[in-house]
Amino acid sequence: MNRALAMAGTALAAWPCLAVAQESPATTTAAAPADSAQTGILIYPPEFFASAGPDTALDMIQRVPGFGLDTGNSEARGLAGAQGNVLIDGSRPSSKTDNLFEILRRIPAASVERVELIRGGAPGIDMQGRSVIANVVLKRTASSQIVLETNSYFYRDAYAGPLLKAQYSRREGEKQTEIAFSATTDRTGGTARGHRTRYDAAGAAFQEADLDLWDRYRNGSVRGSITRPLGGGKLRANALIDYTNFNNRQDIAILSGPGVNSHNQDVNHAWGGELGVNWTRPLGPRTEINLIALQRGSRQRYDSSSYDGSGATTEFDNDSLRGESIVRGTLKYRQSDRWAFEGGGEVAYNFLDNASRYNQNGAPVALPNAKVLVSELRGEAFGQTTFRPTANLTLEAALRVEKSTISQSGDTDKSKSFVYPKPRLQLTWVPGAGHQIRLRAERSVGQLNFGDFSASTEINLGTVAGGNADLEPQKLTVYEVVYERRFWGKGAVELTLQHTEIEDVIDIIPLIGGFDAVGNIGNGWVNLGQVRITLPFDRLGIPNALLSARFAAQKSQVTDPLTGQHRRLSREIPFACSVSFNHDLEGGKFSYGFEHGCNIDRYTAYRVREVRTIDNQPFVSIYGQWKPNPKMTVRIDLGNVTNFRVANGREVHSGPRNITPILFSERRETRQSQYLFLQVRHVL
Repeated sequence: MNRALAMAGTALAAWPCLAVAQESPATTTAAAPADSAQTGILIYPPEFFASAGPDTALDMIQRVPGFGLDTGNSEARGLAGAQGNVLIDGSRPSSKTDNLFEILRRIPAASVERVELIRGGAPGIDMQGRSVIANVVLKRTASSQIVLETNSYFYRDAYAGPLLKAQYSRREGEKQTEIAFSATTDRTGGTARGHRTRYDAAGAAFQEADLDLWDRYRNGSVRGSITRPLGGGKLRANALIDYTNFNNRQDIAILSGPGVNSHNQDVNHAWGGELGVNWTRPLGPRTEINLIALQRGSRQRYDSSSYDGSGATTEFDNDSLRGESIVRGTLKYRQSDRWAFEGGGEVAYNFLDNASRYNQNGAPVALPNAKVLVSELRGEAFGQTTFRPTANLTLEAALRVEKSTISQSGDTDKSKSFVYPKPRLQLTWVPGAGHQIRLRAERSVGQLNFGDFSASTEINLGTVAGGNADLEPQKLTVYEVVYERRFWGKGAVELTLQHTEIEDVIDIIPLIGGFDAVGNIGNGWVNLGQVRITLPFDRLGIPNALLSARFAAQKSQVTDPLTGQHRRLSREIPFACSVSFNHDLEGGKFSYGFEHGCNIDRYTAYRVREVRTIDNQPFVSIYGQWKPNPKMTVRIDLGNVTNFRVANGREVHSGPRNITPILFSERRETRQSQYLFLQVRHVL
């Protein structure tokens, strides 16, 4: 292990030289044939992953050089922009709630024909607005599998958090059946012990307190899907039901200085369900139609309360009902290997029915927009063409036009309509074998969080926020250039420069009555520079070892709504990085590695009366894996090896921070402690 890390440091120091002395990817096991490389598609057959002995399609995706899995954003309304960066047989999953991570874990590696890495677009491929995606192509041979998993987290205080999973899958040609069940009870990093120090305006400490944080969550889910031939095409239907209970509490014991002990707790219950269908049918040798319908719903109950040694009490209750209905249709036409077109439309209806109640010492306190029904009817028409004028040049042009009407009733009755064109242009150039340059310009529109229209609270900090009915979505214009270099079959270097212009930045603004609320604060910009490296160690004397690293730096600017001065965006991390190492031995029978979040999570968040800071230390985890036979996998993770510190700071003013003095400041430091994760996976 030490030898591997030492050689990793040497190789990283020399990585700029690697880009000029590589053999062509076409001559390696991992690379695609020459014609596929020219079209921007790299083919990874099962043989490429054989040294790792993967169990699932997820194991294979995680070993694709230079590719990072993005599971998407299930909270985004509609399907556009909500999906991840992996396709299954060229199609997006018909589920939003079912995480792409879990979908890939349910696909046996033996059922995968190949993995395609598509960079910069290709005719006939749904890139979902992304520059790089992976496509998992499945075999058509008959296979069945039953998998049982018994997992558990073990903590230093003897607490254990079990996780049980079971799944059944059957594949035969175009027919597929999947059923999965999971149940767990565990805790998060919110269970910790620590210390809080408060300072006066001059910086002198005047209070010391101990913190005791506790949380528990329980989750159970059942999901299933079937795929069958229907109407000359293929129909996939999926269903899911999910329940989550999350409880947490905080006890503060004053050790010295003024103040009294306090206790607060939160209880959250949430039910959710989803039903979706996806039908695809060829209309000819070059034309295909795809129709998707999706229905989701959830119910959530949240209760929060606090009391202290003086007898003061606060209570905040919230009851919400959410729903989403989506219909989407896409028509694809592939004229040739050089030119393809797709177009279609999507209609989505979303709603949030939310009611909140807030009491102080038993007396009701009126909150802005405590009761609100928010709904959105959104329609989007889109068209995209992919054109390859030469073997080493690809042009992708797309236009989406979104029309949205957001209505609000309850404490505030209001309705707004928006129309936004969202063009996208991407040029991909392959100047030589193993090299690729991508240029992108894109206009996009963010989505408003329905929860920002209604009141919310942070009982543990003693703050309450009102709802804001006058929100506008953020508009972003992105300019990006990416250079990619492939080397040594499994190696890749990717350099990214990106500039983003933001209109109507969403942050915190003051409301009449003294409450904070989410609102728009004007325009801003963000600059990003990023390096991603995948370094194989085969030529350095360690076969089947791989180091992956990511380094990103960004800088932003926006005008503070209170002071009028320029500052960074709230919660922006100026520098982020991660490093991981994996070494497979004896055809994947043994594996070990580590993950290191090497960045220091430092950022600042601005509120009306407060300035908050986060200063967290990096985390480290190590793992080992053993496969005693092809049907069993045993894995042990040692998490949070360094027992990293989580530090939160607050600078609290007596009123708006631009015109009032500092009332006090505080610093909280907690540590979660180390844990061990044991996973036993058995194929029956």
